[in-house]
Amino acid sequence: MKKTLIGRKKGMMQFIAEDGTVYPVTICELGPCSVIQKKSKEKDGYSSLKVGFGVAKEKTVSKPVLTDLKKRNLPAFKVLREIEVFDDSLDVGSSITCDIFQENEIVEVTGVSKGRGFQGVMKRHGFGGGRQTHGSNFHRAPGSIGACAYPGEVWKGQKMPGRHGNKTVTVKNLKVVKVIKEKNIVLISGAVPGTMNSLIKVRAK
Repeated sequence: MKKTLIGRKKGMMQFIAEDGTVYPVTICELGPCSVIQKKSKEKDGYSSLKVGFGVAKEKTVSKPVLTDLKKRNLPAFKVLREIEVFDDSLDVGSSITCDIFQENEIVEVTGVSKGRGFQGVMKRHGFGGGRQTHGSNFHRAPGSIGACAYPGEVWKGQKMPGRHGNKTVTVKNLKVVKVIKEKNIVLISGAVPGTMNSLIKVRAK
């Protein structure tokens, strides 16, 4: 099973290694996550760990969820997610911290990309556009969007203007550059999806 942890993207910076190599890194605040429930194949039909991240005020959590947490003597959490059972020793109340990841480990990061609103085909799909000369009346338009007689309609899946971004994106093959356990910070080489303070899920390769 793959090690997984929930956290937030905090920003980007440069990290200079001991050999002088400069890495562009994303600062990720990962964990600590508390195990709320351990699901099993016998009882629930599948195995997983339900974890909570970020302590919240009780008034912001729904009553059924809050009651369930109080039964387990756990505080209210801002985020609840299910992850794979990567360690059988983890049980209800266990804490998962960022030290489950090691330096130079390859991970994949899932997050919601920045929303860029309604965009044309050049920005949304990378179309080249037309000539930029004065005589041309075709600059940033999509051009022809259908065939002639058959099928007599726009092809399904045609690249058109529309909402750009704000989608769940997974970036693979990123490297963990440094783990700072005291601050729950993991520096990951490269860019990860999302805005500052947006929710991310980091999973070992």
